[in-house]
Amino acid sequence: MSERPVPRCFALVPCAGVGARSGADRPKQYVQIAGKAMVVHTLTALALVPRLVETLVLLAPDDERFESTVAGATGLRWRAARCGGATRAETVANGLAVLAAHDAQAHDWVLVHDAARCLVRPQWVERLIEACWNDPVGGLLALPLADTLKLERAGRVVATLDRNDKWAAQTPQMFRVGLLQQALAKAGPTATDEASAVEALGHAPALVRGELENFKLTHPGDFDLAQRLLRTLA
Repeated sequence: MSERPVPRCFALVPCAGVGARSGADRPKQYVQIAGKAMVVHTLTALALVPRLVETLVLLAPDDERFESTVAGATGLRWRAARCGGATRAETVANGLAVLAAHDAQAHDWVLVHDAARCLVRPQWVERLIEACWNDPVGGLLALPLADTLKLERAGRVVATLDRNDKWAAQTPQMFRVGLLQQALAKAGPTATDEASAVEALGHAPALVRGELENFKLTHPGDFDLAQRLLRTLA
């Protein structure tokens, strides 16, 4: 009997949204931060992860900015697919189909990472890969919550929630290609992240401790904070 091939690691970077909450005059992935577009910072970090054999950037069908934005950047390893859907889940599902059409196998790993988490560092991605490599399910970077949680109704606090077992999900989120395809097909377009779709199949993804700096740029103030942090790394 032949042995099962060693799995490979692929990355998917959903990059098809418009980032309406950012207040920017363009899709937020193309906003300049510390001299480079957000997506360039993200792809630069992923290019320094040796075990990623390919990074597939998932663009909106009418995207006309990506190639010109990354043209001047050096050392990037990416392939683009204009397969973005109406939701993140649709975009990721379409990206998985592109990977499968280009020889990705069901047992291969795929790491889905937000383009808007542009402060990610290669060693954090490697930490996730190492933790999940032999895991039967896969997992995600996440942080245990430090703040007190309040439940709100109409702008007023109606309850304080126990934070002891609560974690904030980050990305990358790492699962087998076949499992994630199955999970997203069942969960449909409303799944907010890959882990929740896998959970809906009855699996329990592993929580791998992330870092506070790996936050998702969403609101205008996030861009100023990211710029200050990136400048300290320059």
